[in-house]
Amino acid sequence: MALAAVILAAGKGTRMNSRLPKVLHPVAGRPMLRFVLETVAEAGTDRMIVVTGYGAPMVAAAVAGWAEVVIQEEQLGTAHALLQAEEVLRGFAGDILVVPGDTPLFRAETLRAFYAFHRKEGAVATVLTARFADPAGYGRVVRDEAGKVLRIVEHRDATEEELAVNEVNTGFYCFDPGIFSVLKRISPANVQKEYYLTDAVRLLREDGLPVAAWEAPDPEEFLGVNDRRQLAAAERIIRQRVAAALMDGGVTILDPAVTYVDPGVVVGPDTVIYPFTFLEGETEVGADARIGPWARITDSRLGDGVTVQNAVITGAVIGEGAVVGPFAYIRPGTVIGPRVKIGDFVEVKKSVIGEGSKVPHLSYIGDAEIGRNVNVGAGTITCNYDGRQKWPTIIEDEAFIGSNTNLVAPVRVGKGAYVGAGSTITKDVPPEALGVARGRQVNVPGWAKKKVRE
Repeated sequence: MALAAVILAAGKGTRMNSRLPKVLHPVAGRPMLRFVLETVAEAGTDRMIVVTGYGAPMVAAAVAGWAEVVIQEEQLGTAHALLQAEEVLRGFAGDILVVPGDTPLFRAETLRAFYAFHRKEGAVATVLTARFADPAGYGRVVRDEAGKVLRIVEHRDATEEELAVNEVNTGFYCFDPGIFSVLKRISPANVQKEYYLTDAVRLLREDGLPVAAWEAPDPEEFLGVNDRRQLAAAERIIRQRVAAALMDGGVTILDPAVTYVDPGVVVGPDTVIYPFTFLEGETEVGADARIGPWARITDSRLGDGVTVQNAVITGAVIGEGAVVGPFAYIRPGTVIGPRVKIGDFVEVKKSVIGEGSKVPHLSYIGDAEIGRNVNVGAGTITCNYDGRQKWPTIIEDEAFIGSNTNLVAPVRVGKGAYVGAGSTITKDVPPEALGVARGRQVNVPGWAKKKVRE
């Protein structure tokens, strides 16, 4: 049986106090709607339709390539939202899964189990429920004496007796294709004056049709995000899951509570991650690395045995055995070779640094190609920008750059050449030559005493 998923993502999320649509707020580095789409796809759906309303262009751009989009021009409730998918699903003969777009924590295996239960029960509608210690704000599931679902009552419309029920509606449903005719019979006769999807359950029961409910084994998966506090709670849960999976794979995380790793980040076994480390985006870290403390690494690839401490690395490649930091800044487009040392207060931008080279202290390297086994002295700067465009600096293998050197690009230092400390180099230095560019020292005897008398 084919299965389509309709993801409800039309709400503004008033309690977020934001111009950004609620479903696009990031959780662990990506929009919460992205988690929903990925999990629904992993569960094995054949089609995905996102119902959007507030911020529709932004939502449509975020789901491009993932799902079809329909617009709910007025946000008149969940039943009205699902009804917007009727036209795109016309002729679809499979079941329809309804998923809230603000629930980033559910797992694909849970969704598969829910759908398998729906098929086994032969129901026209199945509700996914959970039991919360604090069910405030959620619709309550009311059952009859035999345990069958009678109706779902929204929190604002519930009686005191119904509010005492802790089994809640998660907002996940599975319907057969006839649901759209039922939706058209729903009225907005409630406190919110909205068309509740929950009323479909009551109408189906009144029609004598089979309605089922499946209780989730882990209610944490169905915690929704309606405000910033719940957003932070979802973020914490996702990061705990990521950390647990890494540790199960052989990674040591000294303090998972203060270590922040995005889903999708790859870390090799026997790597140690120290506190206050952020591994973000499409980052990959090899085996036997030492990362942190206080490191932020984004969209970068680090080889085996790399050491990074107190550093920011973005869009870079770091070769095996390299050492970065403390207090280094590695910018996009940088490729650092094996066993390179990038030391304290060094910034590297869009440069290639060859195997075994060292930039140990207080330097800026930009738009440069540095060969193998080069030593760059403290305070060296590649002057790559002339006010209009960037120019390259090339330092060939085994060269030695003295401290406090300015290399005014475009310029080349040849293989095995030396540059004297304190030089401003504006012309190429031939291989194995010594380049010196500084004024001759002049000492004036007695100058200090003369200065005092003045």
